[in-house]
Amino acid sequence: MPLTWLLDRFRAHADDDAIVWRDEITRYGELLERVENATAFLQSQGVRSGQVVMLDADFSPNAIALLLAAMQNRNIIVPVASHVTADRDKYARLAEVSHRLSVHVDDSFGCIAEPGVEPTHEMFRQLNAAGSPGLILFSSGSTGEPKGAVHSLDFLLNKFKVSRHTQRMITFLLFDHIGGFNTMMYTLANHGCVITLESRDAATVCRAVEKYRAEVLPASPTFLNLLLVSGEYAKHDLSSLKIINYATEVMPAATLERLNAAFPGVTFRQSYGMTELGIMRTQSRGNDSTWIRVGGEDYQTRVVDSILHIKAKSSMLGYLNAPSPFDAEGWFNTQDEVEVDGEWLKFKGRKSDIINVGGEKVYPAEVETVILEVDNIADATVTKEAHPMLGHIVVADVTLHAEESLPSVIKRIRQHCFSKLPPYKIPVKIRLSDASARVSERFKKQRNEPR
Repeated sequence: MPLTWLLDRFRAHADDDAIVWRDEITRYGELLERVENATAFLQSQGVRSGQVVMLDADFSPNAIALLLAAMQNRNIIVPVASHVTADRDKYARLAEVSHRLSVHVDDSFGCIAEPGVEPTHEMFRQLNAAGSPGLILFSSGSTGEPKGAVHSLDFLLNKFKVSRHTQRMITFLLFDHIGGFNTMMYTLANHGCVITLESRDAATVCRAVEKYRAEVLPASPTFLNLLLVSGEYAKHDLSSLKIINYATEVMPAATLERLNAAFPGVTFRQSYGMTELGIMRTQSRGNDSTWIRVGGEDYQTRVVDSILHIKAKSSMLGYLNAPSPFDAEGWFNTQDEVEVDGEWLKFKGRKSDIINVGGEKVYPAEVETVILEVDNIADATVTKEAHPMLGHIVVADVTLHAEESLPSVIKRIRQHCFSKLPPYKIPVKIRLSDASARVSERFKKQRNEPR
């Protein structure tokens, strides 16, 4: 069976904490029972091996149990985070979903069957022929049609069979995110504790770290900056934290410097992964450095015209509703532009985020880092605005620590930028805004959305 190795580990650590949810602790012995109950529920609903099921949930004990039961049943699973805005009908239609599973607010199971729907897509036939469960992760679709990345769970789960460190982890990244899936599976595979969140604001995260002695916090740079701005980290005992992993977007050097000052003794690690490739092993050059090594035994990397390309054993099979992005040799163009220093890489930004000013390239994260060096600036989000002659101009939305007049802010920002940046990178427009105004529900900066 696909998860025999994992369930055996649960049995060996039956009395260890497995999940914290709403201030209640589920131990591994109880989680095993929940997986058995979830398996019985799937059988009662007529869910057969090989069918595609949608799971609308978050990281509750029964949601995790139902996900594991569906894996064990060799289903192809479409997770959707329960509080995320998504076109579930479109996902179900594209993925040929036969059963819409859900876990209600009281952690009870729900199911709506779609009679007569069976998997016909070639990749589904491929998974079923191999007897492998599958995972479909949809992109948000913020810049176009959402694409469904189809994974073989046999490939994705293989790396978790190697035992590693036991850790108490916060599940900050979402239930339907490759990073959230990775956090959950790593923790369970190493009999750690999955510490769930009722909401993902700074105060709730800090309370969870303090109360349940979390050791690892995976988060986005945007959230970590909001954590600094909120001041909540200083109101709680976060001494249990050993590691803060950051990923999903470029980390401004100025923010990383502030984080090191706020969390002395904590190791900061830059992670890297993509929906299409899975999460890779990385090594940071230093605690205060944004240079990393990317790879591991299952990954190959190369840089072509400053763009990172990756070949991975855990790559998706393909997109459900789009052409394959892999070249003839299996390389994937990440669209991430990087600087190279021997084996070390420094991420500058996605090609889609680059601002073209009169033919010159501007990386938002570079400008944000310079602005964050200015006194009284708590946060900065750099975007673009159309210009009839230049193509685009650079626009900056900034948040202040303390009240200050806009003309004074503009003057100080521009003076500092002129000392650090060429003229075409300096913001033409500077506006005051709330730090959370351009943050998506997945805690990433929104650069292409209207203000």
